[in-house]
Amino acid sequence: MATRAEVLAELGLTPVWRLRADAVRGSGDAAERSAGDGADARTSRIARLAWDAFAADVDACTACGLCRTRQKSVPGVGDVRANWLLVGEAPGAEEDARGEPFVGQAGRLLDNMLAALGLARGRNVYIANVLKCRPPNNRTPEPLEVAACRPYLDRQVALIGPRLILALGKSAANTLLGIDATIASLRGRVHRYQGVPLVVTYHPAYLLRNLPDKAKAWDDLLLARRTLA
Repeated sequence: MATRAEVLAELGLTPVWRLRADAVRGSGDAAERSAGDGADARTSRIARLAWDAFAADVDACTACGLCRTRQKSVPGVGDVRANWLLVGEAPGAEEDARGEPFVGQAGRLLDNMLAALGLARGRNVYIANVLKCRPPNNRTPEPLEVAACRPYLDRQVALIGPRLILALGKSAANTLLGIDATIASLRGRVHRYQGVPLVVTYHPAYLLRNLPDKAKAWDDLLLARRTLA
């Protein structure tokens, strides 16, 4: 049986050009550099966003697959000059439908917690999530999704200039602090995120299922208030 090269020669389709291995490697390296340059350019662009362009930029983001499964993006809501920045993990089903963080029962509990401190949603408080789009079925965010959304959260911190960050729940706390630890080990002391004091407490949705821990959450809020004062 004739070889492929012999058939091509018979048809007058020689010489047969082959891509050198080093050329293939070089193209792969160039693609990786291009992807890295693109990510850096995106991060730099987000770091220059003004408030009037922030929500639209989040809504147009296609950096991860969540843009294809969510209904609405959830950039954040509140006082853009707030002393308090509250950060949760990701939007849930109701947040995904309304485009606002912490609504429904968990949101009402959070509002009551704020009221006990003399605060209110939109008055010296800004509320956001690490992720701006809902993961399907409320699953745990994947590392690539967190990395894609982190520049937006960092820009919010820079724009707001909060005096204190309250991390709501284990996932948000571990993401912000870059660790893997329990709520019990993180509560009761002050951490820092980008130089801003950070206090960890329970997520309101968790408190709805574990009512006795509301007293512990109140202790966390008092620690946050003392830290800010």
